[in-house]
Amino acid sequence: MDALLSFGEPAPQTGSPDAAAAQQYRSRRELRDAEGRSARPIIQPVKQTVVQNVVQPVVQQAPRPVQPVARPVARPVAKASAARRRSRKNPFSVLATMAVVGGLFAVAGLPAYALQTTEYAASTVQTEANAQSVVVSADAAVTTAVRDEYHATTPEQLAEMESNALREANQAAYLASGARELGDDYPWPYELRDFQGGGLSPLNYYYRECVDFVAWRLNRDQGYYSAPFKWTWSTLTPNGGNGGQWMYNWQSKGWPVSKTPIVGAVAYTGGNHVAYVKSVNADGTVTIEEYNWVPGKYSQRTIPASSVVAFLYPPT
Repeated sequence: MDALLSFGEPAPQTGSPDAAAAQQYRSRRELRDAEGRSARPIIQPVKQTVVQNVVQPVVQQAPRPVQPVARPVARPVAKASAARRRSRKNPFSVLATMAVVGGLFAVAGLPAYALQTTEYAASTVQTEANAQSVVVSADAAVTTAVRDEYHATTPEQLAEMESNALREANQAAYLASGARELGDDYPWPYELRDFQGGGLSPLNYYYRECVDFVAWRLNRDQGYYSAPFKWTWSTLTPNGGNGGQWMYNWQSKGWPVSKTPIVGAVAYTGGNHVAYVKSVNADGTVTIEEYNWVPGKYSQRTIPASSVVAFLYPPT
């Protein structure tokens, strides 16, 4: 402590060694300088004492209470936090959790399902018991269930529908032509022709052809207006039904063939065409009625009698 006091500047007390030393110098500055030179070797022991007595205990003893507390506490906390981070990022743990939750819901629903199944089984048993107790009267009539008839449209029916539509169109066109007013009485003016899918008439010639119309007129003139007709393919032209074959059929049967026209005769105009003689005119012409001179239609013409190849008289 005496050494520490030498750094200050207190006034030297009388009778002390410092007072005697002060009397040897002429000024206070010289005294201070002398004291500074004499004090340098004394300072080192003081610094060592301070370091040994004050600093060393602090450096050596301060960490002792901290080390045993920090080690056991810090490590478990770090491990726990790392484990939590790993568990959050692990998808398998999430899936496992979802499976467990779904299983809980399924288990919770089992009692309700079992209850419904039990109720359904009980109702079924009760219904069967009631059904067995039903008594059917002997007078009850046994009936067969009848369903409404339903049939799919077949290809044939579709074709028939289309044919009917064509017939309606043909009939409308025929009525608009004025053929009835001119004297046409052919009974099938609306029927389909062969290229439209039409078949043979009751006279066994194709509908709306020249030969079918003439065969109809020969039957009409002899009083045959419906089936059975007297003159058909087999009885009128069995050797061939085309218009160009009619004169040969007449000759083979011995029926009259002439160049002189008469009303009701068949006018063979050449080629495959025949017509019906409506009238014989004084000017040497004949008026004829025919089908298919205008394709598929009724028409009339007045032509020279000399232009006709032959007149086939009606058969008897």
